[in-house]
Amino acid sequence: MQHVLRTVLALTGCVIIWLGLNVSLGGIQTLGWQGATPFVNVTDADVFAVRDNHIRFIAGVWLSVGLLMIIGSFFLQQMRIVLLSLIAMVIVGGLMRLSSADAGLLSSIEIAPSLIAELFLFPLLGLWIFTATNRAVRVDSGARL
Repeated sequence: MQHVLRTVLALTGCVIIWLGLNVSLGGIQTLGWQGATPFVNVTDADVFAVRDNHIRFIAGVWLSVGLLMIIGSFFLQQMRIVLLSLIAMVIVGGLMRLSSADAGLLSSIEIAPSLIAELFLFPLLGLWIFTATNRAVRVDSGARL
């Protein structure tokens, strides 16, 4: 069953990397990999450049999360704490979406799938990682006694 978990982690990491590259290389306007829809009118080029640069940084961090998930798929036991920390960060990010207090936006097709993944699927993935690696720790510890 751990091979399924490892596959899920690797695939999750690939999706996160794809999303991270889309924004880190394309900035606020993205590279358009999720659809090319013009949505930004720049009224102050200097302020936009600063915000765009911050968004690229955040997307680079997101890309790094994906890379760590892929590495964790190969080194599940050794990366246990890192993976659980990444899961917790994604959950906190999902909770921060709720601060917009815009039920229409949060339930829209553009946001709801991500929010569901962040608040429900990632906690399940974290539980799966915890139980799979905890079981391995108990088995390994018992073998040493």
